[in-house]
Amino acid sequence: MTAAKEAAAGHIRAAADDLIALSHRIHAHPELAFEEHLASRWVAEALSEAGFEVRHGYCGLPTAVEATVGSGPTHIAICAEYDALPDIGHACGHNIIAAAAVGAGIALAPLADELGLTVRVLGTPAEEGGGGKVLMLEQGAFDGVDAAMMVHPAAVEMAAMPGLAVTQFDVTYKGKAAHAGAYPELGVNAADAMTVAQVGIGLLRQQTSASDRIHGIVTEAGSAANVIPDSSRGRWIVRSDSMDALQPLASRVHRCFEAGALATGCDLTTAPVGPDYADLRPDQDLLALWVANATALGRRFPELPSSVAGAATDMGNVSHAVPTIHPMLGLDCLPAVNHQPEFTAACRTATADRAVIDGAIGMAWTAIDVGAAAARRAEPHTGV
Repeated sequence: MTAAKEAAAGHIRAAADDLIALSHRIHAHPELAFEEHLASRWVAEALSEAGFEVRHGYCGLPTAVEATVGSGPTHIAICAEYDALPDIGHACGHNIIAAAAVGAGIALAPLADELGLTVRVLGTPAEEGGGGKVLMLEQGAFDGVDAAMMVHPAAVEMAAMPGLAVTQFDVTYKGKAAHAGAYPELGVNAADAMTVAQVGIGLLRQQTSASDRIHGIVTEAGSAANVIPDSSRGRWIVRSDSMDALQPLASRVHRCFEAGALATGCDLTTAPVGPDYADLRPDQDLLALWVANATALGRRFPELPSSVAGAATDMGNVSHAVPTIHPMLGLDCLPAVNHQPEFTAACRTATADRAVIDGAIGMAWTAIDVGAAAARRAEPHTGV
């Protein structure tokens, strides 16, 4: 496998300038969930030029991509994300994820048949909200996959992201407007309903597990100080260790919103925002291959406190269906961390560019190892 890995690394290094340019281009043109028209087209074009058979608009999602090369019995799925966050752009580094996935595909394309691989690079929209991978999983995009992988930038290197299960929903209260000074008794205050709910959630946190997370924003709560608000809106996210733990916690949070409606007389409606994300369960054998390959590239995994809490990803749902890894590539940018404007800046630096190349090589090498292991298992064994 040494020759195959050297060849794969050579293909990536030869394409390094183009891969880094792709990362920078996506970074400079941030697009929100399900609106990644430029990024998905750029990813599709790069893979088509590398010899992949490409479908754009895959699984009925206009910004999803499927690119396939090779016809071997071992199926590898490499996931590219490319959506950004509102206002702060690529503050989670999906530009790096997309470019590294393209790089791994470019490396494996000329080697796939020789290595017994079928390689599929999947452009997966709306990870930041909308659950593109969940929708694609439900439509069979990961059927028959032997190993799924992607890389993700972070402030520090981690072999596996401690990903939590998550649910997200919109909340709306409807009350009745009135003049706040002259006729306050005629009003039903929707902003008060949201306040009651938030107080309830604040008190609830005392009785939740250390890894549970409840957070949200109020997006509307009136427009004039002398008018009792007749509507208020918010978006809330609940996280827990597993899907089993998430559901009862989410029910308790919903009761806090019901309390706001009960206390004020407002009408309450809630609506889910995309599918729930499952907790991330990395495959340990696949993870060991990644760690060995990343270490060979000179990447190091520092000791981290056990209290490091997890974000959430729709790759978690994939990990419940097929062997999956989701390693984090450290950008050495502390105190800047994901979802901060400072991290947006960190995702277009020389360190970020190295993460693109190392991520691409590490995934290509891991895919090669998976193919080699499958080939060994398929060899006939003779008795003594």
